[in-house]
Order: sequence, then C-alpha cells, then structure tokens
Amino acid sequence: MFTITSYTVEGIKDPFGILSGDRFEFMIEIDVEEDDELYTDNGLVVRVVYKAEEERTAVVKHDILERTTGRLVDFELEDDELAVIEAFCREHYAEGDDTDPD
Repeated sequence: MFTITSYTVEGIKDPFGILSGDRFEFMIEIDVEEDDELYTDNGLVVRVVYKAEEERTAVVKHDILERTTGRLVDFELEDDELAVIEAFCREHYAEGDDTDPD
C-alpha cells in the first residue's frame, strides 16, 4: 500500500464541448514501502484523469510516473489501491473546478 503525500488538481478544458461532464487532472505524489514492487528511489506520482458527470464520478485513466524523471512506470495499481485513489479524487475534484460563473 502507499501513502498520499501531496497532490494538485486542475480542471481540464473542453473547448469543443464534445465530452460529457467535467474532467480533472490529478498529480498525486505517493510514498511506497521499500518492499513493494512499485518502489523506486526516485519516488512516484500517479497522474489521474477523473470524470464528474451529474451523480456519477470515475477514474477515466491513470498512469504511474517516476517523480524525478517523469518516466512512465510499467505497473498497474491493484484494485484496492485504485479504490483509494478513486475515493481521494472523489473527495478533492471540486478543488480543481475553475469554471467561470459568468
């Protein structure tokens, strides 16, 4: 398992209006125990595209990157780890909502 240490969230603009709902990009830094297969000395970031549409929300896509190099790590999150990421995004996606009220 991992610990979330920091994150950023930004709304993704859809200039053509072809996507339903709103999309958000999360960059979630995680600390992984040394005995975990995901562990790297460079640290890890999970990049998540998250969708919020009416009453439904979901992770659309996620990638795991080395923190210092930005290199894609060829591993997938396990189901329980992905559930933690999805719950975290559900709790924080509104922070990236920069919609202009006008």
